Amino acid sequence: MAKIISKYFIAWVPSEALFDQVHQLKLKLKDTFGLKYALKSPPHITLKMPFSWNEAKEGILIEKVKEFSNNLKPFSIQIDGFDRFGKRVIFVRVNENKDLIALQSSLTTFCKQELKLVSELSDRNYHPHMTIAFKDIKERQFDLYFSFLSTLSIQAQDQVDSISLLKRIEGRWEVVYQVFFTT
Repeated sequence: MAKIISKYFIAWVPSEALFDQVHQLKLKLKDTFGLKYALKSPPHITLKMPFSWNEAKEGILIEKVKEFSNNLKPFSIQIDGFDRFGKRVIFVRVNENKDLIALQSSLTTFCKQELKLVSELSDRNYHPHMTIAFKDIKERQFDLYFSFLSTLSIQAQDQVDSISLLKRIEGRWEVVYQVFFTT
C-alpha cells in the first residue's frame, strides 16, 4: 500500500456566533473584491502551522491531540478590529492573551517532542490572528481593501474551550477532529 502524506494543522475554531461573523467578513471581501482564497479554511486561530503526516497514521495523530488536551482549561479571548501583515495578509485582531500564548507554546513543545515535528520560525514568533484575506490580495489594491474594512467593525469575546485538527481535503481545510477541554 502506498504511503499517502497529507497536510494537517492544529487550531482553535471559534464558537458558532464568532465563526459566522468572521465568515461573513470573508464573504464581503469576496463579493466586493473577489478575494476568496481565505474561504478555503474555516475561521480559526492557528496554533500549529501546517505539517505533513502519513494519512495511515491519522488515528495516532488524533490520539496525540487528545493526549495534549487532557488537562487544558477553557479561557476567554477578545477579538477587536482589523490589522495586517504588510500588504499580503488582512486579519481580525486578537487582543494580547497570555493563556493563548501559553497554549501555543506548550503545543509547539508537545509537537516537537511527541510528534517529532520541526519547530518553525512562526512557532517562535507567534502572533495570534484570524486571517480573512491573503494569497489573492493584489498589492496595488491593498489600501482599497483596508479602507473598506474601516467601514466595518468586529468586536467580540469568546471561549477557547477546544482545539481542532484540520486536514487539507480536495484543496480545502476541513476539521477532522475537535477535542473539548475539561471544565
